[in-house]
Amino acid sequence: MSFVLAANAEMLYLDEPFARRVARIHDAGFEVEIWDWTAKDIDELRATGATFSSMTGYVTGDLVDPQGSAELLETARRSLEVAERLDCPRLNLHGTGLDGQGLPVTPKWRTSGSDWLHAIETLRGIAALGEEAGRVFTLENLNTRVDHPGTPFAASEDTARLIQAVDSPALRLNLDLYHAQIDEGNLIERTLEALPWVGEIQVADVPGRCEPGTGEISYPGIARALAGAGYEGTVALEAWASSDSDRALEAFREAFSPR
Repeated sequence: MSFVLAANAEMLYLDEPFARRVARIHDAGFEVEIWDWTAKDIDELRATGATFSSMTGYVTGDLVDPQGSAELLETARRSLEVAERLDCPRLNLHGTGLDGQGLPVTPKWRTSGSDWLHAIETLRGIAALGEEAGRVFTLENLNTRVDHPGTPFAASEDTARLIQAVDSPALRLNLDLYHAQIDEGNLIERTLEALPWVGEIQVADVPGRCEPGTGEISYPGIARALAGAGYEGTVALEAWASSDSDRALEAFREAFSPR
């Protein structure tokens, strides 16, 4: 197996200042992912020497409301400027803006045909920004049963359909297997079917959203399936530490290491 391993600094080493979290993940040999860049000292993060794998690619906005689409595109442009400073290759999106608790700012329980058409048009604009900047936007699937009720286009099948409709190398799927397990299951087949459209894969165990080995998902089995399919891209730990962040990173490394 030859995966690029990354870990999210928002969820590990929570007793440390944020730049120190980034440095500790980097020192442990992982690339680093972050969420809201507006609350970060970007120069301080650059000074850590970390390699940044992904960051949130917008501040406000959504895929279907005209005003929300304009906000999404405008804040994506601002996010690209920060990605340039951090040399971060991927910028992550959701179907709509999320508040501090992960809930949609404007819940949408059903999507119409016109919503799908508007979302595709908005994502074409996002992809054009990515192509111009030489960076990739990723659209993440989310679960609606536990963490993000009311989020449109949340299922991995829906995010994949949108990405296929846009058909741009600057728009890929951020396949989050924690979210997919809660709402959809069938992870190995689902992952292998999605691989042509995947920009990265995120992992955490279920239930609890902690590191591999704390729940029901057989991540070593998923790792073997990915290796068998020739995947050599990024796998990122987006999980809380069940007890200790160092041990969480080691459990993640072990689950996705050669064997």
